[in-house]
Amino acid sequence: MQSQRNLFLLALLFVSFLLYQAWLTEQNPQVKVSVQTTEQTNNINSSVPESQNLSADVPISTVQEQTGSDITSTQDVTEKTVILENDKLRLTISLRGGDVIRAELLEHDVDFKSNIPFRLLDSRDNFTYIAQSGLIAQGPDANKKGRPVYLVKNEEMILDKEQDSVSIGLRFIDDKGHVFTKTFTLKRGEYAINVSYKIENKTDNAFDVQFYGQLKETIEAPEGSSKMMMSAYRGGAYSTSDTRYGKYKFSAMEDAPLKETTKGGWVAMLQHYFVAAWIPSSSESNVLYSSIIRGTEAAIGFKSPIQSIEAHSVKTISANLWVGPKLQEEMAAVADHLDLTVDYGWLWFIAQPLFKLLIFFQGLVGNWGLAIIMITFTVKGALYPLTKAQYTSMAKMRLLQPKIKELRERFKGDRQKISKSMMELYKKEKVNPLGGCFPIVLQMPIFIALYWSLMEAVQLRHAPFILWIQDLSVQDPYYIMPILMGVSMFFIQKMSPTQVEDPMQQKIMKFMPVIFTFFFLWFPAGLVLYWLMSNIVTLIQQTIIFRQFEKQGLHNKK
Repeated sequence: MQSQRNLFLLALLFVSFLLYQAWLTEQNPQVKVSVQTTEQTNNINSSVPESQNLSADVPISTVQEQTGSDITSTQDVTEKTVILENDKLRLTISLRGGDVIRAELLEHDVDFKSNIPFRLLDSRDNFTYIAQSGLIAQGPDANKKGRPVYLVKNEEMILDKEQDSVSIGLRFIDDKGHVFTKTFTLKRGEYAINVSYKIENKTDNAFDVQFYGQLKETIEAPEGSSKMMMSAYRGGAYSTSDTRYGKYKFSAMEDAPLKETTKGGWVAMLQHYFVAAWIPSSSESNVLYSSIIRGTEAAIGFKSPIQSIEAHSVKTISANLWVGPKLQEEMAAVADHLDLTVDYGWLWFIAQPLFKLLIFFQGLVGNWGLAIIMITFTVKGALYPLTKAQYTSMAKMRLLQPKIKELRERFKGDRQKISKSMMELYKKEKVNPLGGCFPIVLQMPIFIALYWSLMEAVQLRHAPFILWIQDLSVQDPYYIMPILMGVSMFFIQKMSPTQVEDPMQQKIMKFMPVIFTFFFLWFPAGLVLYWLMSNIVTLIQQTIIFRQFEKQGLHNKK
């Protein structure tokens, strides 16, 4: 009887997890921007469309907040751009305001082997996702007439083979003679961008500036693909000295805008596999904020402390901008707790070691699918003492089936006597009917933790396994592995003692493999591979243990 309880418990936990995932999908709509439209891919090298409000919505400075000044908002007529590129990123920077209005990830294709770089930041019809920065207070970005239009010497700067870094400088002189040089720097092999301002005050009077950086994104994602049970958070996030990592949904930005003062910190916009984040100076006290713009766009950003530029002096201020995939080690090196944007949920303490072990195995075999198989054997091996207790209990129950059947026949119709007699039999034979529950309860958190590990692992995106499995991050295109998983589950069920008498429970048990197979049709192939291999190992372990106890039972009879 306990095997049925185990399966029902497993089903309850699994279905609860699926319902939770469905709830997350409703709360955090699936990222749709990762799939580019045909029009976008056909115009991958096209210029930025005219008449877009890309540089608008500059935040007001701390001083203006105190005096109640209005937010500066400007309308741009045209956009002239420059290109900055290293081996990882190709940035398109608008000369009006010096904002990053497009970021292409050169090592990540839109689709598998499409050879079209994935755009994390972009600006096109009906959708905006850009990284803005500037100088407010008495800086050039506080002018209500419009954002500064910079001048450049080179319209394109590309890292060559002999360089370790590449930079592009944008220069602007205001009507008072102040000189502002905004420089973007990319290092080889990095997704972190340094954005600095060199401010030259050539006048006799001091003036104040305040550096801000913000990410502005259209709340409504464009139409794209959405996969069942593949919820991934899309929205804002931030970190402070008190909060290592906190999500800030678009709805929260509207209801209660973020306003935190912290030493260091960062702000980010997240989506599946990728993140853009502004990281201000860790030694200064920064203001983190968010806002909803015209009801259609969300902005999350920071404002550094106001800096006074003394007469006839030069000062440089800077911040970093991360634009790229969720790579934990690299992000941790850029900013404290930025690696937490790889969100494993409340089971992070299980998921993180599993992911590190997965990376270790992949380093050995060079194939993520084989690494998943290896981690499956490792997890099952580590749990073997517990699973052995489960299967031992099940094996003993199998040997007791004739006696249990006899008790049911003897006390037919009297459930109280049947239950009492069975408990006495369990006690006499030293069998715990609940002995198999704990291992299953333990395995579900591990399954969920591995689920999030595989869901958040950008390394699995477009990672091939063998034959028809060319991308472990998406569903099996032919549904072969989910079907094999269902078949393996059927055989596991077949080997287990069957004592369920209720017709409804019998039907549920009978169709359980079918139900699970249906759910797994939309799961990432990597996760299905893990579950399939786990079932195969379970079948092997069950067969060995059951045969051992059956032989012992026959020997005892003799």
